[in-house]
Amino acid sequence: MKRTLIKNIKTLAGIISNSNTPYLNGNQMASLESIKDAFLIIKDELIDDFGHMSELNYFDGFDMIIDANEKTVLPAWCDSHTHLVFPNTREIEYIDKIKGLSYEEIAKRGGGILNSAKAMQYASEDHLYYEAKKRINEVIKWGTGAIEIKSGYGLSTSSELKMLHVIKMLKQDEQIEIKSTFLGAHAIPQEYKNNRSAYIDLIINDMLPNIAKEDLADYIDVFCDKGFFTVEETDKILNAASKYGLIPKIHANELDYSGGIQVGVKHKARSVDHLEYVGDAEIEALKNSDTMATILPGAAFFLNMPYAPARKMIDAGLPVALASDFNPGSSPSGNMQLIISMGSILYKMLPNEVINAVTINGAYAMGLETSLGSITKGKKANLIITKPISNLEYLPYAYGENKVDTMIINGHVL
Repeated sequence: MKRTLIKNIKTLAGIISNSNTPYLNGNQMASLESIKDAFLIIKDELIDDFGHMSELNYFDGFDMIIDANEKTVLPAWCDSHTHLVFPNTREIEYIDKIKGLSYEEIAKRGGGILNSAKAMQYASEDHLYYEAKKRINEVIKWGTGAIEIKSGYGLSTSSELKMLHVIKMLKQDEQIEIKSTFLGAHAIPQEYKNNRSAYIDLIINDMLPNIAKEDLADYIDVFCDKGFFTVEETDKILNAASKYGLIPKIHANELDYSGGIQVGVKHKARSVDHLEYVGDAEIEALKNSDTMATILPGAAFFLNMPYAPARKMIDAGLPVALASDFNPGSSPSGNMQLIISMGSILYKMLPNEVINAVTINGAYAMGLETSLGSITKGKKANLIITKPISNLEYLPYAYGENKVDTMIINGHVL
């Protein structure tokens, strides 16, 4: 048994004493329980105890003691939406965007997702693994302690399985928690452009059985939006996936009022993500569900799209998570500290709200709310020790600075 003490913590933040709290919604998100001048004890990989320094009566019996004087301790970020296994970057399309081409226009001429899918055919698993591992190591430095990774740049059975094999290897080798999502319904491949139903049949009759046979995915995702997959097609795919126990996480309402939110709620999706187009009907559907509304600021910023109405959603009582959408085409960054700043600057979310959005609510969006996302006894010790900072408000304020001093994952100092 290994015991670690973090002492003299300036602020211990993100405390949720009730381990049965799955997420925070509405005005709950503005509350961030914290303790000044605190300690935290880790036993093996779990949070064992915490409190005010005056309550700590002993300093012996520890294998490691960390002095966090003037530093803040928080739960590590939970990034619930990424595509960080990809074969190549797409900066040439970035120039097209600067010239005024829309996301849909680039996709229609074979760019975007189809561009990555073409390169994926020739990429080896070793190359994909090595490059993804570098990206994971980089995002850990910025505070990420759990991450979801999607397939979706394969768009054929062999290439989708290749991506999912790589994600499985990363899950086995990396210390941070990784969730795997099958996103074969990311786009219609060029060769199926005039026969959409044949590609959907391929997903249902070939991809899904092979994925289930090898236990390669925790979730299934569908890009249910204008120009991609319809509500009816999404419904058909999710019905098929339910037979294999795959829980939905939906790309929804990025490009229009697509019905993606409603079909996600219908299928008890763990989350619906993007949400640039959300009105009263969508909010009402989410209010009567346990589906997490997940906003991806990086994509909206990079693509110059409308920003999701985060303030309206929170004021209506919804829980909101924020995630990076790290991918080569529309959000080429996994820096969750930047996402935190965008949450405040662009979406008018309070500092406490954005911290809750990337910790406990992000954990829920990944199905990890019982083990991660808060300072709670018995949860995994996935923690950020910041550099000396003045207060929690400094986290979204200093948007260009890495505030992380030390990462602790599963109780181990990295």
